Amino acid sequence: MSMKMLMRSPVLRTVRPAGRLALQYSTNAPPNGNQNEKDSVSSGVGDKGTSTHGFDPLKPRKPLSRVAIGGTQGSRVSKGDDAPSFRSNWMAAIGFVLAGGGLLWWFKRERRRLEVRRLEKEHAGVGKPQIGGPFNLIDDDGKPFTDKNLLGKFSILYFGFTKCPDVCPEELEVLAYVLNETNKKEKKIQPIFVTCDPARDTPEVLKEYLADFHEDIIGLTGPHEEIKNICKQYRVYFSTPPNLKPGQQYLVDHSIFFYIMDPEGNFIDVMGRNYTGPEALAKVQEHLDAWRPSGEDSRSWIQKIVS
Repeated sequence: MSMKMLMRSPVLRTVRPAGRLALQYSTNAPPNGNQNEKDSVSSGVGDKGTSTHGFDPLKPRKPLSRVAIGGTQGSRVSKGDDAPSFRSNWMAAIGFVLAGGGLLWWFKRERRRLEVRRLEKEHAGVGKPQIGGPFNLIDDDGKPFTDKNLLGKFSILYFGFTKCPDVCPEELEVLAYVLNETNKKEKKIQPIFVTCDPARDTPEVLKEYLADFHEDIIGLTGPHEEIKNICKQYRVYFSTPPNLKPGQQYLVDHSIFFYIMDPEGNFIDVMGRNYTGPEALAKVQEHLDAWRPSGEDSRSWIQKIVS
Protein backbone atom coordinates (compact mmCIF):
# COMPACT_ATOMS: atom_id res chain seq x y z
CA MET A 1 0.00 0.00 0.00
CA SER A 2 2.71 2.41 0.97
CA MET A 3 4.70 1.55 -2.14
CA LYS A 4 1.71 2.34 -4.32
CA MET A 5 1.27 5.73 -2.65
CA LEU A 6 4.92 6.51 -3.10
CA MET A 7 4.72 5.59 -6.75
CA ARG A 8 1.75 7.90 -7.26
CA SER A 9 3.36 10.88 -5.50
CA PRO A 10 5.36 13.53 -7.39
CA VAL A 11 8.94 12.59 -7.99
CA LEU A 12 11.92 14.57 -6.71
CA ARG A 13 14.56 15.49 -9.22
CA THR A 14 17.72 17.62 -9.13
CA VAL A 15 18.09 21.05 -10.68
CA ARG A 16 21.27 23.17 -10.83
CA PRO A 17 20.30 26.83 -10.96
CA ALA A 18 23.42 28.99 -11.18
CA GLY A 19 25.78 26.23 -10.06
CA ARG A 20 23.89 25.36 -6.83
CA LEU A 21 22.14 22.06 -6.12
CA ALA A 22 18.38 22.48 -5.59
CA LEU A 23 15.41 20.18 -5.24
CA GLN A 24 11.99 20.63 -6.81
CA TYR A 25 8.92 18.53 -7.39
CA SER A 26 8.04 17.28 -10.85
CA THR A 27 4.30 17.52 -11.40
CA ASN A 28 4.23 15.91 -14.82
CA ALA A 29 5.35 12.45 -13.72
CA PRO A 30 2.99 9.72 -14.92
CA PRO A 31 0.89 7.86 -12.31
CA ASN A 32 2.39 4.50 -13.15
CA GLY A 33 5.91 3.12 -13.43
CA ASN A 34 5.80 2.47 -17.20
CA GLN A 35 8.28 5.23 -18.08
CA ASN A 36 11.28 3.96 -19.97
CA GLU A 37 14.93 4.18 -18.94
CA LYS A 38 15.57 6.98 -21.37
CA ASP A 39 13.17 9.23 -19.51
CA SER A 40 14.72 8.33 -16.18
CA VAL A 41 18.14 9.29 -17.46
CA SER A 42 16.82 12.55 -18.90
CA SER A 43 15.41 13.40 -15.50
CA GLY A 44 18.95 14.04 -14.34
CA VAL A 45 19.41 10.91 -12.18
CA GLY A 46 20.47 8.08 -14.40
CA ASP A 47 20.38 5.49 -11.60
CA LYS A 48 19.18 2.09 -12.81
CA GLY A 49 18.81 0.71 -9.33
CA THR A 50 15.03 1.42 -9.16
CA SER A 51 12.07 0.56 -11.30
CA THR A 52 10.44 3.91 -10.66
CA HIS A 53 11.91 6.63 -12.91
CA GLY A 54 15.43 5.67 -11.86
CA PHE A 55 15.10 7.28 -8.41
CA ASP A 56 15.15 5.49 -5.09
CA PRO A 57 14.94 7.82 -2.06
CA LEU A 58 16.12 5.05 0.23
CA LYS A 59 19.32 4.33 -1.65
CA PRO A 60 22.45 6.39 -0.76
CA ARG A 61 23.34 8.90 -3.45
CA LYS A 62 26.77 9.32 -4.97
CA PRO A 63 28.46 12.60 -4.01
CA LEU A 64 28.17 15.24 -6.65
CA SER A 65 31.32 16.31 -8.43
CA ARG A 66 32.72 19.84 -8.28
CA VAL A 67 31.41 20.45 -11.78
CA ALA A 68 27.91 19.40 -10.80
CA ILE A 69 27.70 21.90 -7.97
CA GLY A 70 28.92 24.83 -10.02
CA GLY A 71 32.71 24.52 -9.61
CA THR A 72 35.33 24.73 -12.32
CA GLN A 73 37.05 21.64 -13.56
CA GLY A 74 40.79 21.54 -13.21
CA SER A 75 40.90 25.01 -11.65
CA ARG A 76 44.24 26.16 -10.36
CA VAL A 77 45.95 29.45 -9.61
CA SER A 78 47.76 30.78 -12.62
CA LYS A 79 51.13 32.47 -12.58
CA GLY A 80 49.46 35.75 -13.45
CA ASP A 81 47.65 35.73 -10.13
CA ASP A 82 50.99 35.76 -8.28
CA ALA A 83 52.32 38.80 -10.17
CA PRO A 84 50.64 41.53 -8.05
CA SER A 85 51.78 39.85 -4.84
CA PHE A 86 55.33 39.53 -6.20
CA ARG A 87 55.46 43.21 -7.18
CA SER A 88 54.05 44.26 -3.82
CA ASN A 89 56.74 42.32 -1.99
CA TRP A 90 59.49 43.91 -4.05
CA MET A 91 58.07 47.40 -3.53
CA ALA A 92 57.86 46.80 0.21
CA ALA A 93 61.47 45.57 0.26
CA ILE A 94 62.72 48.61 -1.66
CA GLY A 95 60.78 50.94 0.62
CA PHE A 96 62.27 49.25 3.65
CA VAL A 97 65.82 49.64 2.32
CA LEU A 98 65.29 53.31 1.47
CA ALA A 99 63.75 54.06 4.85
CA GLY A 100 66.56 52.26 6.64
CA GLY A 101 69.22 54.10 4.65
CA GLY A 102 67.60 57.46 5.33
CA LEU A 103 67.37 56.73 9.03
CA LEU A 104 71.02 55.64 9.15
CA TRP A 105 72.10 58.82 7.36
CA TRP A 106 70.09 60.95 9.82
CA PHE A 107 71.62 59.20 12.85
CA LYS A 108 75.16 59.74 11.52
CA ARG A 109 74.45 63.40 10.81
CA GLU A 110 72.89 63.93 14.21
CA ARG A 111 75.78 62.19 15.94
CA ARG A 112 78.27 64.40 14.10
CA ARG A 113 76.30 67.51 15.03
CA LEU A 114 76.31 66.59 18.70
CA GLU A 115 80.03 65.84 18.53
CA VAL A 116 80.72 69.31 17.10
CA ARG A 117 78.63 70.89 19.85
CA ARG A 118 80.48 68.88 22.47
CA LEU A 119 83.87 69.98 21.17
CA GLU A 120 82.75 73.60 21.11
CA LYS A 121 81.70 73.41 24.75
CA GLU A 122 84.95 71.71 25.73
CA HIS A 123 87.00 74.37 23.99
CA ALA A 124 84.98 77.07 25.66
CA GLY A 125 85.70 75.54 29.04
CA VAL A 126 89.47 75.40 28.60
CA GLY A 127 90.08 78.95 27.54
CA LYS A 128 88.64 79.52 24.08
CA PRO A 129 90.31 82.65 22.65
CA GLN A 130 88.24 85.79 22.89
CA ILE A 131 88.06 86.66 19.22
CA GLY A 132 85.88 89.49 17.98
CA GLY A 133 84.66 92.70 19.51
CA PRO A 134 83.44 96.22 18.69
CA PHE A 135 84.65 97.93 15.52
CA ASN A 136 83.55 100.79 13.31
CA LEU A 137 84.45 100.67 9.60
CA ILE A 138 83.10 101.58 6.14
CA ASP A 139 81.88 99.07 3.56
CA ASP A 140 82.56 99.14 -0.17
CA ASP A 141 79.40 101.20 -0.71
CA GLY A 142 80.70 103.90 1.63
CA LYS A 143 78.20 103.01 4.37
CA PRO A 144 79.04 102.48 8.07
CA PHE A 145 79.61 98.86 9.06
CA THR A 146 80.04 97.84 12.70
CA ASP A 147 80.09 94.66 14.76
CA LYS A 148 76.30 94.97 15.03
CA ASN A 149 76.08 94.11 11.34
CA LEU A 150 77.35 90.62 12.17
CA LEU A 151 74.18 89.77 14.08
CA GLY A 152 71.50 87.64 12.47
CA LYS A 153 73.72 85.65 10.09
CA PHE A 154 76.79 83.51 10.07
CA SER A 155 79.81 85.57 9.03
CA ILE A 156 83.20 84.62 7.66
CA LEU A 157 85.89 87.28 7.96
CA TYR A 158 89.14 87.35 6.04
CA PHE A 159 91.94 89.93 6.37
CA GLY A 160 94.09 90.83 3.37
CA PHE A 161 94.74 93.51 0.76
CA THR A 162 93.88 93.98 -2.91
CA LYS A 163 97.49 94.20 -4.13
CA CYS A 164 98.28 90.75 -2.75
CA PRO A 165 99.87 88.78 -5.62
CA ASP A 166 98.90 85.20 -4.76
CA VAL A 167 97.78 84.28 -1.24
CA CYS A 168 94.70 86.51 -1.00
CA PRO A 169 93.34 85.52 -4.44
CA GLU A 170 93.77 81.85 -3.59
CA GLU A 171 91.96 82.20 -0.28
CA LEU A 172 89.17 84.23 -1.84
CA GLU A 173 88.68 81.44 -4.37
CA VAL A 174 88.19 79.02 -1.47
CA LEU A 175 85.68 81.42 0.08
CA ALA A 176 83.84 81.73 -3.24
CA TYR A 177 83.61 77.94 -3.46
CA VAL A 178 81.94 77.82 -0.04
CA LEU A 179 79.54 80.62 -0.93
CA ASN A 180 78.50 79.02 -4.19
CA GLU A 181 77.17 76.09 -2.20
CA THR A 182 75.89 77.60 1.04
CA ASN A 183 74.36 80.75 -0.49
CA LYS A 184 72.86 79.05 -3.52
CA LYS A 185 69.23 79.29 -2.38
CA GLU A 186 69.53 81.49 0.69
CA LYS A 187 72.26 83.84 1.85
CA LYS A 188 73.18 81.93 4.99
CA ILE A 189 76.69 83.37 5.24
CA GLN A 190 77.85 86.98 5.20
CA PRO A 191 81.39 87.00 3.75
CA ILE A 192 83.61 89.94 4.75
CA PHE A 193 87.00 91.04 3.44
CA VAL A 194 88.80 93.45 5.79
CA THR A 195 91.69 95.28 4.23
CA CYS A 196 95.03 95.56 6.01
CA ASP A 197 96.06 98.28 3.57
CA PRO A 198 93.61 101.16 4.05
CA ALA A 199 95.93 103.66 2.39
CA ARG A 200 95.37 102.08 -1.04
CA ASP A 201 92.17 100.05 -0.55
CA THR A 202 89.39 102.60 -0.84
CA PRO A 203 85.72 101.50 -1.00
CA GLU A 204 85.77 101.81 -4.80
CA VAL A 205 88.95 99.71 -5.11
CA LEU A 206 87.54 97.04 -2.81
CA LYS A 207 84.26 96.80 -4.71
CA GLU A 208 85.95 96.34 -8.07
CA TYR A 209 88.45 93.83 -6.71
CA LEU A 210 85.96 91.62 -4.85
CA ALA A 211 83.52 91.49 -7.77
CA ASP A 212 85.96 89.16 -9.53
CA PHE A 213 85.48 86.50 -6.82
CA HIS A 214 81.91 86.62 -5.55
CA GLU A 215 79.18 89.23 -5.52
CA ASP A 216 78.27 88.55 -1.87
CA ILE A 217 81.66 89.48 -0.42
CA ILE A 218 81.59 92.77 1.49
CA GLY A 219 84.76 94.86 1.56
CA LEU A 220 85.60 96.87 4.69
CA THR A 221 88.07 99.70 5.09
CA GLY A 222 88.52 102.76 7.29
CA PRO A 223 91.09 104.89 9.06
CA HIS A 224 94.36 103.21 9.90
CA GLU A 225 93.59 103.26 13.63
CA GLU A 226 90.27 101.52 13.09
CA ILE A 227 91.98 98.86 11.00
CA LYS A 228 94.48 98.32 13.79
CA ASN A 229 91.61 98.04 16.27
CA ILE A 230 89.69 95.33 14.40
CA CYS A 231 92.92 93.41 13.73
CA LYS A 232 93.59 93.49 17.45
CA GLN A 233 90.04 92.30 18.21
CA TYR A 234 90.49 89.31 15.89
CA ARG A 235 94.14 88.73 16.77
CA VAL A 236 95.30 89.36 13.24
CA TYR A 237 98.91 90.25 12.61
CA PHE A 238 99.75 92.67 9.79
CA SER A 239 102.77 94.82 9.00
CA THR A 240 103.74 97.30 6.27
CA PRO A 241 107.34 98.24 5.37
CA PRO A 242 108.65 101.31 7.22
CA ASN A 243 109.79 104.57 5.60
CA LEU A 244 107.70 104.22 2.45
CA LYS A 245 108.00 106.90 -0.20
CA PRO A 246 104.95 108.27 -2.00
CA GLY A 247 104.00 106.01 -4.90
CA GLN A 248 106.32 103.23 -3.84
CA GLN A 249 104.96 99.69 -4.30
CA TYR A 250 104.94 97.41 -1.28
CA LEU A 251 103.44 94.26 0.14
CA VAL A 252 101.64 93.80 3.44
CA ASP A 253 102.54 90.91 5.68
CA HIS A 254 99.44 89.52 7.43
CA SER A 255 97.84 86.49 9.04
CA ILE A 256 96.05 84.05 6.73
CA PHE A 257 92.90 82.83 8.46
CA PHE A 258 89.15 82.66 8.00
CA TYR A 259 87.18 83.54 11.13
CA ILE A 260 83.74 81.94 11.45
CA MET A 261 81.25 83.89 13.58
CA ASP A 262 77.78 82.72 14.58
CA PRO A 263 74.56 84.77 14.17
CA GLU A 264 74.97 86.10 17.71
CA GLY A 265 78.38 87.57 16.89
CA ASN A 266 80.34 84.91 18.76
CA PHE A 267 83.49 83.30 17.45
CA ILE A 268 83.02 79.64 16.43
CA ASP A 269 86.08 78.43 14.61
CA VAL A 270 89.06 79.39 12.46
CA MET A 271 90.33 77.90 9.20
CA GLY A 272 93.90 78.23 7.99
CA ARG A 273 95.47 78.13 4.57
CA ASN A 274 95.61 74.33 4.51
CA TYR A 275 91.88 74.04 3.68
CA THR A 276 90.76 73.31 0.14
CA GLY A 277 87.36 74.46 -1.13
CA PRO A 278 85.54 71.17 -0.39
CA GLU A 279 87.23 70.85 3.00
CA ALA A 280 86.30 74.40 3.96
CA LEU A 281 82.72 73.79 2.81
CA ALA A 282 82.46 70.64 4.95
CA LYS A 283 83.83 72.52 7.97
CA VAL A 284 81.45 75.43 7.56
CA GLN A 285 78.47 73.14 6.94
CA GLU A 286 79.18 71.28 10.17
CA HIS A 287 78.87 74.49 12.13
CA LEU A 288 75.75 75.56 10.24
CA ASP A 289 74.08 72.28 11.16
CA ALA A 290 75.30 72.14 14.75
CA TRP A 291 74.61 75.70 15.86
CA ARG A 292 71.63 76.46 18.10
CA PRO A 293 70.65 79.83 19.60
CA SER A 294 71.75 80.51 23.16
CA GLY A 295 69.38 78.98 25.70
CA GLU A 296 67.90 76.51 23.23
CA ASP A 297 68.11 72.82 24.06
CA SER A 298 70.66 71.37 21.64
CA ARG A 299 69.72 67.76 22.34
CA SER A 300 68.11 65.72 19.60
CA TRP A 301 64.47 64.67 19.90
CA ILE A 302 65.60 61.10 20.69
CA GLN A 303 67.70 62.31 23.61
CA LYS A 304 64.77 64.36 24.87
CA ILE A 305 62.48 61.32 24.79
CA VAL A 306 65.01 59.05 26.52
CA SER A 307 65.71 61.59 29.26
